[in-house]
Formats: sequence, structure tokens, C-alpha cells
Amino acid sequence: MTEITQRLEGNTAILTMNNPPANTWTEKSLQALKNKVAELNDNKDIYALVITGEGEKFFSAGADLSLFADGDKGVAASMANHFGEAFEALSQFRGVSIAAINGYAMGGGLEVALACDIRIAEVQAVMALPEASVGLLPCAGGTQNLTALVGEGWAKRMILCAERLDANKAESLGLVEEVVETGQSLSAAMALAVKVAKQSPSSVAVCKQLINAGRHMPRAHALPLERELFVGLFDTEDQAEGVNAFLDKRSANWKNA
Repeated sequence: MTEITQRLEGNTAILTMNNPPANTWTEKSLQALKNKVAELNDNKDIYALVITGEGEKFFSAGADLSLFADGDKGVAASMANHFGEAFEALSQFRGVSIAAINGYAMGGGLEVALACDIRIAEVQAVMALPEASVGLLPCAGGTQNLTALVGEGWAKRMILCAERLDANKAESLGLVEEVVETGQSLSAAMALAVKVAKQSPSSVAVCKQLINAGRHMPRAHALPLERELFVGLFDTEDQAEGVNAFLDKRSANWKNA
């Protein structure tokens, strides 16, 4: 069984977590995600990545807790590393990553969505980071990425109190950017990906770099970097193509170069 399936549609790669019944993460699937993101980074025709879950109930229920039942620290360290490497690779994808949350997103299942740039949730979706209730903690970016999105107070409610959020509450807090009807998250994500494809991929990559830098870089450093990267775009083919396409009143033909 292929635990992460992939198909390409235009300039978008669709990755589907496929480990029934709950699309839990394994060492194999985490390595596969990391490798697929690396491959997509090298494919200049790919501008966006959409990740979703197979089936109608689960986006992903996170890690299989049976892996940790015997208290083996070596297994814990290995899985933590695999989670970190896979989700950090996803966060660093040069294009736009969109999570199409089509059901329960629990623990590592929510953390993979948090590693994406944008999240679209179906109305029945439920999101939580319940690791502390089983003696663990969110070790795949959850404590950091959730706090960056919703603030410290709600991050503490979700992590320290195991509070679950429905899709509408998640949208009101900024955890997801859009709520859609059941069965519509993938199509909504693909519609957003089509908008991405109209943008210069060279510009998108550096804009994403700057936005993400705002989480840890002082504003006094980020502002000059913004100007530096603006000038750097003039070394790309896409800069000249974009400006001239606008002046010529035609669609740009991006080269991602």
C-alpha cells in the first residue's frame, strides 16, 4: 500500500494520506512525505501542493500510539525526528502548500496542516492537539505553529486542556482560513491553487520566505531584507515576463526562473 499517493493536476501536486482507517503517520509515510516535497521542489512546473486525507472521516489521526506503548525512548526519538524532518520540509516547500482538512485532524494530523501555508476545513472537521492527555506532547511543530496562528491563550487551551475545535470555531480563531461544506475541501483547495498558478512562482517563493521570517526575525531586520529580495527578483526571468505581460495586456508565461 502506498501511504502517500500523488497526482499532478496542472501546476499543482495533490498528496493524499492513505493509511486506513484513520490515515495515521508511520515512519514510512513520513519519509515519503519528506521525499515527495523534495521532488516537488525540484519540479519547476509545480507551484502549489495540496495535502488531504483518503476517505470521508479522517484527514489524519496523527501517530499510531501503539508505537509508544512500551516506553521505548529510541523509538520515540526516531519518530520525533521523522515527524520533524517531514513537516519542516513541508513548511519549507518553495511554493504554496494548502491543507484540505476533510475530517478529524488530531495530533500529528493537525500538525501537518499547521505546517502548511493555508488551511481549508470541511464543516464537520474536528481539530485538536490531545497529546498531553496520553502523556506526550506535540513534537512536530504543534506548540510553535499553533501559537503563531491563534495566539498563546488558545494554543494553551488546545494543548494544555485538550480542547477540541470545530471548523467554524477554528476559522474564527484564524486556525483555518476557510470552511466549506462536506466533501468540498479538495475542490476549494484546488481553486485556490489555480490562483497561485497565476502568480510569479519566483515572487511567491521570496514572499513566503519573508512572511515566515516575521515569526522570528526582528522587524528592523525584516524590512531591509524585504527591499533586498525585491531587487533580487530582477535577476529572474519571471520579473521581466510579469511586468511586460501586464503592459502587453496578456497572461504571463512563467518560467519559475
